[in-house]
Amino acid sequence: MDIILNILIAIIDLWTAMAPYLLLGMFIAGILHVFIGTNFITRHLGGDNLGTIIKASLFGVPLPICSCGVIPVAASLNKEGASKSATLSFLVSTPTTGADSILASYSLLGPLFAIFRPIAAFISGVTIGLLNFIFNREPQDKKVEEHCHSKEKISVKFKLFKVFKYGFFELAEDIGKWLVIGVVLGGILTVAIPPELIQKFLPFEWMHFIVMLLIALPLYVCATGSIPIAAGILQMGFSPGAALVFLIAGPATNTVTLSFVRSKLGKRSFYLYLIAIIGIAIIAGILFNYVFGLLGNEVSIISPHGEHVNHTLRIVSGIILAVLILIGMIKFKEDKIEMKNEFIVNDIDCKHCKMTIENKLSSLDGVSKVAVSLDERTVGVDGSASVEDIENAIREAGYTPEKK
Repeated sequence: MDIILNILIAIIDLWTAMAPYLLLGMFIAGILHVFIGTNFITRHLGGDNLGTIIKASLFGVPLPICSCGVIPVAASLNKEGASKSATLSFLVSTPTTGADSILASYSLLGPLFAIFRPIAAFISGVTIGLLNFIFNREPQDKKVEEHCHSKEKISVKFKLFKVFKYGFFELAEDIGKWLVIGVVLGGILTVAIPPELIQKFLPFEWMHFIVMLLIALPLYVCATGSIPIAAGILQMGFSPGAALVFLIAGPATNTVTLSFVRSKLGKRSFYLYLIAIIGIAIIAGILFNYVFGLLGNEVSIISPHGEHVNHTLRIVSGIILAVLILIGMIKFKEDKIEMKNEFIVNDIDCKHCKMTIENKLSSLDGVSKVAVSLDERTVGVDGSASVEDIENAIREAGYTPEKK
């Protein structure tokens, strides 16, 4: 019973330490989503050159898009003219970090991780883009399609409403499940596995890196959800660099992302992507440990800083965050709607996927109604549009449809 109680205490401590910073990060994420958005990014990523690679990685660092949500965005960018190099750069830097996860990193992992992680994400994106540019450069120039941007003025009040709606509700729904899983796993790792065990069976630093890669490469975890797990990894006795390896490789690689790169960007891009992620994660881990050593192995710079926040504020923030996540995780029973054409789309994973497909199909000529079910992973379409046109539109959005 003692170990269960200690795990529960560790989970609550992790949750309340993250909550104030995560709520602030979610608000900043809402601002970025409303006032910048992916349309702005799309207009700047045409052409295959160093400038677009750097911009793709730079744009991706603060954006609050998860490992799942980045796939349709990357597919859209590539279709609308972004080069493979820029697309790969964006695909790496975006899910590895974000405005919300940077602040959450500070709260649970300390200032060194909060500084190092976004820098590593940016360098990772640029490196992978450059490798693809050098070894897999596209023979033809691609031009970004011109977008029709409405000049209609939107009130500040409505924009603020969208900021809160996205940051505190839509984003909470997207990251909620993985955040809860991450905090629970972090609490278990913190308590259940003593550091002595790791030191006994994994005495060398390179062993820590290999174990982290074996865990991180196939695992689906978002940038924010990976933070409490990394905190647990540190408590288990792994080196700080090994925790950074997990933070880089976990969100950037999973079976879904690797499948997307292989099918949409080609075999050569796939191997460059995988090799580069592994190499960059290991180098970043080694460099992190070196910098940590130069700073005197000062534990305070890799320790939770969320605990420095006023205790009452932490508790209140934790309750607010829990309520928002709970609202996002509650799934109401969806009414079954019979549609003319129905498709199974197994790679639908979150609300971002649903909105992407709905927006894409709604703009297709001949479509009168669209119904996307996250529970059943199905897409229903009414109207005169042909099955072929509907399937092509879903594929262009970054997903794989199968006719029911």
